[in-house]
Amino acid sequence: MKTRKFTRREVILTTSAGAIGTMINWPLNSIGSPSFAKEKLAVLGGEKIHKGTWPDWPVWDPTAEKEIVDMLRTGRWWRGNGEHVEVFEKKYAELMGAKRCLATASGTTALITALDVMGVDAGDEVLVSPYTFIATYNSVFFHKALPVFVDTDPETFLMDPSKIEAKITDRTVAILPVHIYGMPVDMDGVNKVAKAHNLAVVEDACQAWLAEYRGKKTGTLADLGCFSFQNSKHLPAGEGGAILGNNEDLMDRANSRHNCGRPFGNMKSGPGYLYRGGNFRMQQSQALILLSQMKRIIKDNDIRLENALYLDKKLKEIPGIIPVKAANGATRAVYHLYPFRYKKEVFNNIPKEKFMNAVSAEGIPIIGGYGKQNKDLLFEEAFNSKGYKRLFSEARLKKWRDENNLPGNDQVCDEVVAFYQSTLLGSRSDMDDIVNAIAKVYENRNELAKG
Repeated sequence: MKTRKFTRREVILTTSAGAIGTMINWPLNSIGSPSFAKEKLAVLGGEKIHKGTWPDWPVWDPTAEKEIVDMLRTGRWWRGNGEHVEVFEKKYAELMGAKRCLATASGTTALITALDVMGVDAGDEVLVSPYTFIATYNSVFFHKALPVFVDTDPETFLMDPSKIEAKITDRTVAILPVHIYGMPVDMDGVNKVAKAHNLAVVEDACQAWLAEYRGKKTGTLADLGCFSFQNSKHLPAGEGGAILGNNEDLMDRANSRHNCGRPFGNMKSGPGYLYRGGNFRMQQSQALILLSQMKRIIKDNDIRLENALYLDKKLKEIPGIIPVKAANGATRAVYHLYPFRYKKEVFNNIPKEKFMNAVSAEGIPIIGGYGKQNKDLLFEEAFNSKGYKRLFSEARLKKWRDENNLPGNDQVCDEVVAFYQSTLLGSRSDMDDIVNAIAKVYENRNELAKG
């Protein structure tokens, strides 16, 4: 099955910010949308816009059952005496355009292994995106290293490459950009700074299966790239992860690290154990589920993208609703979530949570984005531990706290709301219901503000 090609112009032009300014008080029918001014909001007792259901996720393929049951009956459940994990690794590498793939137990263990292979160690510093799932930071903490945040671009929701240089210290060893929600980071910008300072780059592509940057797949644009196959992901297996790489030596060492330190490929062998490592192996059953799920991922991603581009075009007509902007060089997003910014000042200062409740009442599943995790207590828990007190001076940790001011990320956390990736698998009529529900809330913002 061939991936539909969307031009860079399609992706970027349809994700430009919606007009706010003079459009704030325009009726929506003046810009091509139906008027809902005379309809009562569902949250205030009116009829909801969407009365149907939404696609379930994950979706099981019954044709996969026989092979899984046959494997279970053999007793060859782990990768050490089974072939299915290796088959998945080969097929996933081919799908993503990488030389090698290493399957792991989870996206978190993929990140831990990749950072380990790139030399991240106790007392080091890793530059990281603040707008991400907590596993990104935890993989840095796992190495007793310091996550140092590079502020978020409020238009793309991604690491801002222009802010990287100022965060580099003599302890910085790596950059960990995150293609959050399947939106490709400006990797040219990241790699340029990394090369100038001899820093490793590991892509957190845990939400970016088949996303593209300048026509190349995310996860293949740095030293190593990491993916997750957790239950909510586009390629799900309950749990699971993968590392992609084009450097044979790095991938040999990654294999060793994830398999108790056993030498692999061209690594030196000898009596006893020569290398450190952990047990981060994928199971045979996970690999078989993934091989089954791979049959649908291209088609599903095409549907998500087509619906996302349609929503971009329609939602930007609504004042105060701003679709995400593609980063420089991004050519294909895959939308693990469909995010956009909600400007409450255009909706009579209705709080984001109240806006979301109103949209949800219209039958549209909607969630908030990530919170201001850089303020979470886990950082103080780490910094007050005896290990971090040994590794980092009081002056360095004070400087970290002083610089933990991220206005771009704060704006994104305050404004972003999103739809599930499974919602994007709905019909065109479903997408129209999404647009109409938000338009209805906008046109009834005065009543909602009073309610």
